[in-house]
Amino acid sequence: MRLPPHSPLAMVVYMALGAHAQEVPLANIEVQSGRLQQKLQDAPASLHWIDAREIQSSGPQVNLSDVLTQVPGVVAMNRNNYAQDIQISMRGFGARTAFGLRGLRLMVDGIPATTPDGQGQASTVSMTSLGRLEVLTGPLAQLYGNASGGVIQAFTREAGERPEWDVRTYSGAFGLQRQDAQFSQRSGAVGLVADWSTFRWSGWREQSAAERQQFNGVLTYDARPGTRYQLVFNQFDMPEAQDPLGLTAAQFAQNPRAAGDNAVLDRSRKSTQQQQVGVTLNHRLEGGLHLLGRLYGGQRDNLQHQVRTTSSNGAFAQIERQFSGMGLQLQGLARDGRGGPLRWTVGWDMAQVRDLRQGGLTNPLAAANSTCAAATVPNGEISCVNRRERNASDGQGVYAQVESRGEHWSWVAGLRLSHILLRNVDGMPVTPTDPDGSGESRFSRTTPVVGLTWHASPVWNLYTQWGQGFESPTLTETAYVDTGAGVSGRFNASLKAARSQQWEWGAKSLQEDGQRLQLALFRIRTADEIVVARSAGGQTAFLNAPATQREGLEISGLQRLTPQWEALYAGTWMRAYFDQDYRYTSAGSPVTVNAGNALPGVPQRQWWSSLRWHSHPMDPRSGRRAPGTSVMLDVLARSGLWAADTNASNSQAPGYALVNLRVRHQVAVNQWQFTGHLGVDNVADRQAVGSVIVNQACARYFEPALPRNWVLGVQLRRAL
Repeated sequence: MRLPPHSPLAMVVYMALGAHAQEVPLANIEVQSGRLQQKLQDAPASLHWIDAREIQSSGPQVNLSDVLTQVPGVVAMNRNNYAQDIQISMRGFGARTAFGLRGLRLMVDGIPATTPDGQGQASTVSMTSLGRLEVLTGPLAQLYGNASGGVIQAFTREAGERPEWDVRTYSGAFGLQRQDAQFSQRSGAVGLVADWSTFRWSGWREQSAAERQQFNGVLTYDARPGTRYQLVFNQFDMPEAQDPLGLTAAQFAQNPRAAGDNAVLDRSRKSTQQQQVGVTLNHRLEGGLHLLGRLYGGQRDNLQHQVRTTSSNGAFAQIERQFSGMGLQLQGLARDGRGGPLRWTVGWDMAQVRDLRQGGLTNPLAAANSTCAAATVPNGEISCVNRRERNASDGQGVYAQVESRGEHWSWVAGLRLSHILLRNVDGMPVTPTDPDGSGESRFSRTTPVVGLTWHASPVWNLYTQWGQGFESPTLTETAYVDTGAGVSGRFNASLKAARSQQWEWGAKSLQEDGQRLQLALFRIRTADEIVVARSAGGQTAFLNAPATQREGLEISGLQRLTPQWEALYAGTWMRAYFDQDYRYTSAGSPVTVNAGNALPGVPQRQWWSSLRWHSHPMDPRSGRRAPGTSVMLDVLARSGLWAADTNASNSQAPGYALVNLRVRHQVAVNQWQFTGHLGVDNVADRQAVGSVIVNQACARYFEPALPRNWVLGVQLRRAL
């Protein structure tokens, strides 16, 4: 089935598309469909694939939000606050987080970058060395276990057959400086990719400068046909990222460049160091069996300086983390009752995290306070330590997936059994004002998923899926309790895991020339949704809302207008809301959240589009273009959203539409390849809210987006 390219129906359908041009023909792309590899077009799920060329075209490659905006169902907000990382949600999962990732799974080169309780950091992904990104939303994501509202998989590029140097440098507005040096080589059975990058930014807002360095190295060894070992090592060092905090609606309207209350006075900031090493195995056994394995470990040190609330002291929170994990997976091929192929996999994984968490006041005079112990924090300040505890999170899971395909129909079924343990041991003396913060919570859940696909024609697939999921609280979310009078540092053992029922119906079309269309309808009902009760002074308490609902439509694809022009689109229409009333007390006042209120942090509508011109047409056989000039005009539009569960008028962030322009020029001479990049974001210089801090106690909800800004980059690649 193929629509005439100039028919009215084709124009209506293709104008609603959203994806990106690929260097690899789309029909040949294989992705992780749940726990089994499958062609992108045939996967019965909302799966999206972003290649290296698209990542490099995005600019200096600092934030995943620069490329994830083109994936429907994903809301990726750049806080322009490197102390708190970008904010990513998928179909509303993860929108409540004040920092880092929640409710999503992040995998890098087959190794989890998300802890067992569901916490992750997008900043540790080395974008400059990525070969591709895969993004999975919907029921099949539940096979990855706890907090799988969606799965982002990042893969480092493969080393080429010839040694290669790649050097990049970027300069931009507000003191942006980005450098990267990369070496890759394959020698016989051994391949190496080594990447070192630095980033510095003076910041647009007060108290928002940042600096970080990152190394990512991947060594592969193909011992024999069908057997590959991979060694992955990465290091992330952020010596300081200033935290400008959020603004109230009045502050945002008056001066969006200003830092939040006391941010400059108390020098709110964060420093982070992380090192991780991992080994993966892909081994082909006799009888068509495949064995996959992984083993990894690392450490992360985090020190955050927070602002004062009611006292004359600032505060600090320090975490020293050790983490490790392993996993085994066996894949095979059998025959179903009709003699057709039956692919299957079974697996087991486990992970653990051990934290030493300290907190207290940053005031040299506080050491004389008899209610706390004096300690020297890494920056040399003498502080009052009034919190010292050991946290642990452990996760184990077993899973199975079966898939069968016939001529016109295929089906998939999967099941996962997950166990999560959260434990806190309070190391401070118990006093009337400092109760025992020790506690423990255990969560177990079996999550099934089934899907059915009708291969209606060589270019059209229709599918449906159903599955169950769950999301446990994180260690951070169990660390505090809202007592009604304020936030107290006690283990929140009453916090339950959220449980969801998910339905999805979709259609995919892939034409011979690479044009594609993907549609998905979804409905998600969640019981005991984890929501923010109160957030103050860097301390956030959580509770369970009885029920929420998410309903939406996603559409994405690509249209080739001429051999040199192409249009790309991605749209999401979603209604995410509380399905039942609930009440609680916070800061001594009753709070009512009404049924029908929108979930905070989730826009109802999002639209991304890109109109692109290339000086050379794409080769239909290879999917590549000759070096030349590309011009890309992007539009990102979001509707207004709320920052508080109550949907109070002072928590509404207005909608906006931003226009971004990028120009790239490539020249290849012998073994040299030169690429120049010019980007101008927010061309119209619109004022907008970049992200929100959900349920912030002092109504400092808003983090401004950048005004008009530019970046200029040069890349030089040399094959040796």
